[in-house]
Amino acid sequence: MNKKKIFQLYNCAKEEYARVGVDTETALKKLDKIQISLHCWQTDDVGGFEMPDAVLGGGGIQTTGNYPGKACSIDHLRSDIEKVMSLLPGKQRLSLHAIYGDFNGKKVDRDQIEVKHFQSWIDWAKKLGIALDFNPTCFSHPLANDGYTLSSKNEKVRRFWIEHNRRCRTIAAEMGKQLGTPCINNIWIPDGSKDVPVDRYTHRKLLMESLDEIFRDEYPLKYLKDSVECKLFGIGSEAMVVGSAEFYFGYGIKNRKLITLDNGHFHPTEQVADKISSLLLYVDELMLHLTRGVRWDSDHVVIFNDEIQSIAHEIVRCNALERVNVGLDYFDASLNRIGAYVVGTRAAQLAFLNALLEPVDELRNHEEYGRFFERLALMEVMKTKPLGAVYDYYCLVNNVPAGEDYIDEIRRYEKDVLLKRK
Repeated sequence: MNKKKIFQLYNCAKEEYARVGVDTETALKKLDKIQISLHCWQTDDVGGFEMPDAVLGGGGIQTTGNYPGKACSIDHLRSDIEKVMSLLPGKQRLSLHAIYGDFNGKKVDRDQIEVKHFQSWIDWAKKLGIALDFNPTCFSHPLANDGYTLSSKNEKVRRFWIEHNRRCRTIAAEMGKQLGTPCINNIWIPDGSKDVPVDRYTHRKLLMESLDEIFRDEYPLKYLKDSVECKLFGIGSEAMVVGSAEFYFGYGIKNRKLITLDNGHFHPTEQVADKISSLLLYVDELMLHLTRGVRWDSDHVVIFNDEIQSIAHEIVRCNALERVNVGLDYFDASLNRIGAYVVGTRAAQLAFLNALLEPVDELRNHEEYGRFFERLALMEVMKTKPLGAVYDYYCLVNNVPAGEDYIDEIRRYEKDVLLKRK
């Protein structure tokens, strides 16, 4: 896009927003502070680098599609992430799953992972000047085959996964320590029942006890923040998920843990945005996993839809940008994976920018005085304000492609890099 044209359109947009009392420069400064945590597993379809005979798939995880260019090594993954970040304005983080360790071709079971297996990731992040988040990997393993991990009635199985999670917290804390910013360690397990269970209580009691033991080791908050993630159902756990919303809301509030809200983990008619203000009354921080649900599948690429906009608006209206951590979580192998990152991240940024450009004070004033027509009318007017011109300007001042220009950049990377992979 023509730089001069972008500046012209931005100045017009700046005047348009000023008419309703919104300062675009202030909004962009606030947007610049939102670091979106990119999920490493979009690059390789949740494969990871466990060697040499890792068992992949299963446990509620399924990626569809076989588009060429999948990352097959740590070098591939890092190259892809660096390319993605070069096409995004602002600064991002990277969220790692435990199966993405630097194991040097050796088999290291998950109850044996150590900081040394992730030191090269920490060094890479230092070089890029970014932060890391972390996730225990409680799926795609022989000891997850029966559908239960931390809530298993088999003590041997449960002990294995407790040790895995304890080690993950140690690794995450070290990431936060070395990188100088807290690492969020997010626990999600696939535990549940395909058909109607009788004994839900015992499984949930065992999960509670397992979590209590995992969190027994204390780390400074400046290094580590713990988060727990709920889900309505998964593949093979359609009838009951042990770690339901009710379970983790209660556990997180009681134990002062972050609660992760993945907007693909609830019933399609539930509004995740509506949960944010309630939970912020009881916990210090939240974690978001932004995705897009289509029918039963929760892992489509994020787009600038009503749901994502509602979530961003609720956070801004609650004045909670500093209390809500933003990450992505989807895996789509049916299209260019670099494009999936860039489209999804830009959609999330657009949603937050749109929310930051809302005249919240005026809307709230209309609401307080019962001027509901005026509130509705102004909210409708804001939908046609020149948001795209402001975002293009944000891209321009961050020296990344504006508008549709990034599409050609991704095509070149596909031709020069992705299609040459075997």
